[in-house]
Amino acid sequence: MKKLFVLCFLIVNCWLGFAQSSKAPAYPLITHDPYFSIWSTTDELAASPTKHWTGADQSLIGMIKVDGETYRFLGNVGKMYKTILPAGDEVNYEAAYTEDQPAEGWISAGFDDSQWKKGKAPFGDNLSVVKTKWLSKNIWMRRKFAVGDLNLNNLFLKLSHDDDVEAYLNGDLVYKRVGWTNKYIYLPISDDIKSKLRKDDNILAIHVINNVGGAMLDAGIVEEPKAATGNTVQTAIQNSVQLNATQTIYDFTCGKVNLSLTFTSPLLINNLAILARPVSYISAKIKSTDGASHDVQLYFGASTDIAANTPTQAMTTQQYTSRGLSILKAGTVEQPILQKKGDDLRIDWGYMYVAVPSAAGVKQSVTEDGDASKLFMPSANNLKGGKHLLLGTVVSLGKIGTTVKEQLILMGYDDLYSIQYFKTNLRPYWNQSGTVKFEQELTQAAADYKATIKKCEVINKMIHDDAVKAGGEEYAKLCELAYRQSIAAHKLVKSPKGELLLLSKENFSNGSINTVDVTYPSAPLYLAYNPQLFEGMLNGIFYYSESGKWAKPYPSHDLGTYPIANGQTYGEDMPVEECGNMMALTAAVCKAEGNVNYAKKHWKTLAIWADYLSKEGLDPALQLCTDDFAGHLARNANLSMKAIVALGGYVQMAEKAGEQQTAAKYRSITKDMVKKWMAMAEDGDHYSLTFNDKGTWSQKYNLVWDKVLKLNYFPKEVYEKEIKYYLTKQNEFGLPLDSRKTYTKSDWIIWTSVLADNQKDFTALVAPVYKYATQTTSRVPISDWHETTDGKMVGFQARSVVGGYFMKVLEMKLKNK
Repeated sequence: MKKLFVLCFLIVNCWLGFAQSSKAPAYPLITHDPYFSIWSTTDELAASPTKHWTGADQSLIGMIKVDGETYRFLGNVGKMYKTILPAGDEVNYEAAYTEDQPAEGWISAGFDDSQWKKGKAPFGDNLSVVKTKWLSKNIWMRRKFAVGDLNLNNLFLKLSHDDDVEAYLNGDLVYKRVGWTNKYIYLPISDDIKSKLRKDDNILAIHVINNVGGAMLDAGIVEEPKAATGNTVQTAIQNSVQLNATQTIYDFTCGKVNLSLTFTSPLLINNLAILARPVSYISAKIKSTDGASHDVQLYFGASTDIAANTPTQAMTTQQYTSRGLSILKAGTVEQPILQKKGDDLRIDWGYMYVAVPSAAGVKQSVTEDGDASKLFMPSANNLKGGKHLLLGTVVSLGKIGTTVKEQLILMGYDDLYSIQYFKTNLRPYWNQSGTVKFEQELTQAAADYKATIKKCEVINKMIHDDAVKAGGEEYAKLCELAYRQSIAAHKLVKSPKGELLLLSKENFSNGSINTVDVTYPSAPLYLAYNPQLFEGMLNGIFYYSESGKWAKPYPSHDLGTYPIANGQTYGEDMPVEECGNMMALTAAVCKAEGNVNYAKKHWKTLAIWADYLSKEGLDPALQLCTDDFAGHLARNANLSMKAIVALGGYVQMAEKAGEQQTAAKYRSITKDMVKKWMAMAEDGDHYSLTFNDKGTWSQKYNLVWDKVLKLNYFPKEVYEKEIKYYLTKQNEFGLPLDSRKTYTKSDWIIWTSVLADNQKDFTALVAPVYKYATQTTSRVPISDWHETTDGKMVGFQARSVVGGYFMKVLEMKLKNK
């Protein structure tokens, strides 16, 4: 009976431990910038390979050996493939292709393609990636190949396509889809089709239709080798996981020891030197749980895929000691610095580092990624190069009892050059001079470890406590979830003129750099805690206009495609949208800083934009807004509201700048626009989506600046009417964006919730967003675009716009300014 009671007590306590755990769609582990960004996408850290935010495997492996028994606590074995027919990411093979409708039988081996063109793969429109330009509607490709050994295990078609595709192997259909991937997917080839492979004269035939947007075609064939047998590695028992602003903390039981594993990316928003240093801490704290001493060894492995765009790229590695650290270093042989641009890409230049304090018990090696049971036996013959390698560190910790022993591991990335800014390659913020060796950064990070952790704890407490005070505990958890994701979607550099540049990547959208309507929703986090840093999100856009490189009377949409910031690459302007964004954000900077110095630097530009908004903003023509995924919209009431509050911000800046005549002129214009807006948008118990479509509605999230900046142009009745109406339109996982669809943007819901004049209504709007964040089945760094009926991601992930969750905090902080 006593044993049963003890067992029940342990089960209940274990359940309570999990009940107290943080829940997230994905868990940030290493988060610094759009390229150095590694996540766990399962609740159990050992349940899946760790991944880059794009979804590509970037494997971290952690194991602990206790009295000879091995337990894996970090990462899992990802899919391993052997190349049978290389795709273009491995070999730029030549294939026959045509852009004209071919004759019947083009999929068969005997078809005559001698009149077709010849080109190297990949085929497509992103010239930084493809080898053969393809811009037309259709492409048909034929690739002949031989197979040396027909004794094959499971086969897969490795395919990247944009848009619709049909793929045939020796005349049999392998895959057909309407839609696009624009990244490599692995599609099973049936045993029946595999059985028809020949030693020679096989044909892979593919047709892709380019319906809209980008164009891409690349394909190969791979084999999944048979799984290794005899693996004796056990899985550690995960007791809990906790998230705060800068850390993700796991607790494990590994046999007879306890392991506390903490990932710290010290993104100190008020300390740029540390924020910009691309070094994360991994701390393993171990102690006995039974009072006895146990012999313990710790293993940490990091895949060289972290420094490659694809696992097929050839790598070079080094193992050495420097300044008291044992270091492993890896990078591609090619080193194509700033040569690729786009969305679903990883960095393939610069070097990754794994470092630990040098000690007698430390052994490091570079091995092929393989059987985990062999990783505690580092090879005496380290691999200097190869593909898909593993940087391994084994630390013998000796006997561990009830006194905690800590092992520190550092992971860093030196990208050499970070951004190309109007034809000038910019080094990272931490190495502006080009004279700092990365080993110095590692050494400094190690020396500062304890002090930096204390600074992180201060930031963690500040973020949590401010958010709780502003909006409650669930709201605070949303802010903690958003903090690292938002910052790590940016890169910090300085312009050639010495101006701070905090440049976003429009992740999982189109890969634009410094997109104005991404900066706009991201703003609250930075305005609340470091408005000078936020200036770095505006400086490049101002420079683009003021340099004459962008001559239109409204701002550009972006500065290019990440990491190339040479000018707008988005195919269409958003005149009222971007003009309103830049004006409102400049007003917010001035409010947050308590002066108008920043506005004065750009007063001529702001005057041009104000004039444009006064003429075109009230009743916008058919155009896109930041919600461009919803399509073009004329007479958009929410976009009109953006123009109005932006002009209100301009009036506020003009008053503080002593420009009283300008202030009076635009105050009158703004008040008149408000009256007209209310009349045109009036729709009974709410205000409509557009001025001419009654019976519609939309979130008027742009109104939030009227409240937060204390502009007070819109009557209270507008706020009250909209909030009351929104509360009748909510679904299980949030308030839809507008009446056209049931999907939503979670950042806009938080902005909209701030319009509420009481905590009850605010909480009612935020609670479904919290439910989405903790219950969604979309296991990616939180998507800001989700379906309110089932909580699934619609599009976008890992984007900076979740900084918008801090709007309630910003309101609280600006209340007394």
